[in-house]
Amino acid sequence: MFHINENYQKMPGSYLFADIGRKVREFSAANPDKEVIRLGIGDVTLPLAPAVVKEMSQAAEDMGTPEGFKGYPDYEGYEFLRRAIKENDFDPRGVEVGLDEIFVNDGAKSDSADLGEIFSKDCKVAVCDPVYPVYVNSHALAGRAGDYLPEKGEWSNLIYMPCTEANGFVPDLPGETPDLIYLCYPNNPTGGAITREALQRWVDYALKNKACILYDAAYEAYITDPSLPHTIYECEGAKECAIELRSFSKNAGFTGVRLGYSVVPKELKCGDVSLNTLWMKHQEFTFNGVSYPVQRAGAAVYSPEGKDQTAAQVAYYLKNAKAIKEGLEAAGYTVYGAENSPYAWLKVPAGMTSWQFFDKLLTEAAVVGTPGSGFGPHGEGFFRLTGFGTYKNTLAAIERIQKM
Repeated sequence: MFHINENYQKMPGSYLFADIGRKVREFSAANPDKEVIRLGIGDVTLPLAPAVVKEMSQAAEDMGTPEGFKGYPDYEGYEFLRRAIKENDFDPRGVEVGLDEIFVNDGAKSDSADLGEIFSKDCKVAVCDPVYPVYVNSHALAGRAGDYLPEKGEWSNLIYMPCTEANGFVPDLPGETPDLIYLCYPNNPTGGAITREALQRWVDYALKNKACILYDAAYEAYITDPSLPHTIYECEGAKECAIELRSFSKNAGFTGVRLGYSVVPKELKCGDVSLNTLWMKHQEFTFNGVSYPVQRAGAAVYSPEGKDQTAAQVAYYLKNAKAIKEGLEAAGYTVYGAENSPYAWLKVPAGMTSWQFFDKLLTEAAVVGTPGSGFGPHGEGFFRLTGFGTYKNTLAAIERIQKM
C-alpha cells in the first residue's frame, strides 16, 4: 500500500493565518453588525499601479495575436525582466549580479520553501525567533525540523535565534553551528532593520563556518534610512555564501498577481558543486515559469512611471505604519518597527498572552492583528499590526484601540 509523508502529521495545526481567518469568520457570523478592520495578514489594499495595469493588459492582448503569442516561458524568466531587475535593483548599488543568477518565480514564499530541496536532508537549519512561519514549516514538512515540542512551541532539530528587545530584534550569532541560516530584513514580523555592519558579521560568520544564508529582502523597498543595506550583496563575500529572495507583492501590490525572484550567485558552491546549477535543474524539473503578462507587468514596475507610482504606494503604507506607531504610543503602548517597515510590533498589556490580546482586540474593537506567539516562542508578549490597510481604516482601527 502507499504511504504518506508522516511529517505532515507532526504539524501542530493549520497555518497561522488560516487560524486567524477562522476566528474572524466565526466572530463576523456572530456579530454581523460589526465592521471588522483587518490589519493582520500582510496583504495590500491599493489597486495595481496604472503603468502595471497598462502593460499587463497590452501583454494579454499581444497573447491574442499570432505575432505576440508566447508559450512556455524561459525557466529562469524572460530576459527582459531579469535585465530590468539587474539594472534597477543591483547595478545602482554597485552590486554585480549576472542575468543567469536571477530566477523569476511566482512569489518569494514559494522559493522560501522550495530552495530547501537543493540541500541535504541532514542540514541543520537556523531561524530567527520570532520568524516568518514558512521558513519553519517547509523544513518541518521536509523532515529537517525533527519533532514538534508543544510545551516549548519549538521543533527539536531547529536552531532558534532569539530576536528580542535586548538585541534590537537582530539575533546574536548562534552557539550551535548551522548549515542553513534564514534572515529577513526589514524583518517580518518585528519590523526591525539591520545595519550593514551587523549584516556583514553574519556574512563573515557564514563564510567562516561554510554555511548558506537565505536572505529574504521582500521588504527592502520600505527602507528609508540611507545607511541601511537593501541587499545582502552590499556585504563583502556575500555572493559566496548567500541566496537572496525578493518579491513584487509588497513593493508593487502583486499579492494577487504573484511574482518574485531569487538570486543564486555562481560563486556560491558546496565543494565544487554550484548551487546556481542545482537551482537551475530544480526549475527545469519542477517549474514551468511565470506567465508572460505577469512578467511584462513586473518589468513595468521599473519604468519611470512604474517607479513613481509604486513608490507612492510604498509611501502610503509607510504613512499607515507611522500612524499606527504614533497612535498606539500615545495610548501607552510600546511599539517597535513601523519606520523602515510596514509592520508595527507592539507589546501586549501585562498579564495577557498574545492570543488573549488578539481575542480582546477582535471582540472589543473588531480589529484583527497577528499574535506574536504565532511567529515563534519569543514572539509571545508581542503583537503585529500591518500598515497595508487603507488609511481611513488604519485611523479608525487606532481610534478603536485607544478607546479599549
